[in-house]
Amino acid sequence: MDGAEIWDLVRDCSPLDENSMYCNLIQADHFRDTCVVAELDGDIVGWISGHMVPGKEEFFVWQVAVSEKARGLGLGKKMLKHLIARDVCADAKALKTTITRDNGASWGLFRSFARSIGGELTDEPHFKRDTHFGGQHDTEHMVTIRLPEEDDWAKAA
Repeated sequence: MDGAEIWDLVRDCSPLDENSMYCNLIQADHFRDTCVVAELDGDIVGWISGHMVPGKEEFFVWQVAVSEKARGLGLGKKMLKHLIARDVCADAKALKTTITRDNGASWGLFRSFARSIGGELTDEPHFKRDTHFGGQHDTEHMVTIRLPEEDDWAKAA
């Protein structure tokens, strides 16, 4: 299991919210089909956790972490494309994630991903600072990327 290494990577990738090591272990075990790690020289340098939203044709990306050692290589986009191409995501018509307004790296990644697959990106406030976080966390905007039809996706991937 990669839980401890994933936990270390997430802690090193501010401003990501740190989960417990146990949470990352459960993600890597129970949700392995909708999560991915990337390695470089035997070290984990990339991680995406996600899941299919129950009862919906949506793939939700919880966290994307890329080590400083692997930044600028397009690794985040490669991992997203890899996940969306998996059989477990075949019914997904949209990719969803939440991003705070000040997380420029995440906005850049998801905009670039949407462009690269020919998908449409929209967003709206979802988990609000005062309503949901008691003023303790910035508003999370729900980002939705409409995924192209399967034939178009095959060309884009």
